Amino acid sequence: MVIVPLFLFLHLNDAIAMMSRYLPILFLSISLNAFAQQSQVQLAQNNVGKLQLSIANKEDVKKQLVIVGEGIKAIEAAQNDKKTKNWPETWAIKAYLSSYVAVIDNNQDNTDKYYNLAVEALGKAISLDKYQANTTLIKAAAHNITIKKQADGSLAYQQNDFLTAFTLLKQVSDDLPKDTTIAINVALSAQSIQRYDDALAYLKRAMENGVKNPYVYQNAAIIYASKFESELALKTLENGLKVNAFHPLLTNDYINLLLDNEKYDQALKIIGGSLTTEKRNKLLFFLYGYLQQYQENNQSTAELSYKKALDLDQNYFDALYQLGIVYVNTANDALKSKNKVKFSALINRAELTLLKAHEINLNDRSTIQLLIEIYTRKNRLDKVQELKRKLNEF
Repeated sequence: MVIVPLFLFLHLNDAIAMMSRYLPILFLSISLNAFAQQSQVQLAQNNVGKLQLSIANKEDVKKQLVIVGEGIKAIEAAQNDKKTKNWPETWAIKAYLSSYVAVIDNNQDNTDKYYNLAVEALGKAISLDKYQANTTLIKAAAHNITIKKQADGSLAYQQNDFLTAFTLLKQVSDDLPKDTTIAINVALSAQSIQRYDDALAYLKRAMENGVKNPYVYQNAAIIYASKFESELALKTLENGLKVNAFHPLLTNDYINLLLDNEKYDQALKIIGGSLTTEKRNKLLFFLYGYLQQYQENNQSTAELSYKKALDLDQNYFDALYQLGIVYVNTANDALKSKNKVKFSALINRAELTLLKAHEINLNDRSTIQLLIEIYTRKNRLDKVQELKRKLNEF
């Protein structure tokens, strides 16, 4: 079973097609009951044997249904006979044959009918089989029932009946806890009905059983973050990155979560490492520059990072605005050291950079205020008044 792009649910026909791989072929050596006569149970047992040969020979489904029908007719007679109605093999055979119809018949009403009969018969078989003499039949019937639940659950999901999908697929996953695909599908169904704790539980089941799909880790981290469990969210993303090194979505989520939780040193380290492989990611260059500017007070490195972001997108407003601030800050430093030439050059760069930012976003107040500051220093009062009028228009 596969999941693409986030998770692909099996179609009903796919599940039935897979049955030939998963359905146990029973070559039974069922001991005869003490009754020596040819009972209805014995007839049904013979039909189970015929069915196994038919499965092994890959015979037509219609032919198999005829064999099963004969067996069910016999076993229904046995369940109404006072001698055989309490035999565990009576109900084990009925559970198996009914469950087989439930997964191969193309008539939905018929499959539903025999599914219900199989579930009822399986319960009775388990309760009566004290000596576990019918384990093979019981396991095969249980497996067929699981296949039917999975097919119905997948169909319900495709029809946006997420509650039914969750209910059925949850049972399948609980029967097959090592199957990561089913666990993911349960989680998706749970998310669709806003049962986030259940979604998280089944995402964890998938992760604990070795799933590598990055979207599983991303989804789980999002749920943890929504519950304000930031450390668990971070740990989940870290685990995801261990099996999906430098995955862009996981990396971005991890960086954002680090920044949200003010873990700036870690964020800077992760961003720096990511830039060795993602040289076309303008956001990473911007974030690296931002952290260098405000956390490391490294204006020169910040300037280089913003410029690399602008090389990728010359109209990147955030990078232009922050680069303008870098020039304003370094101009102030030059003024403090009485280097008027350097101050003049830097303040001119700041003006040109912020003017371009202003062209891209005419309504950004912060950009206008910085330009007013620059023109005030330059004694360009006409520009100051013009920009102040713009501010008053907002």
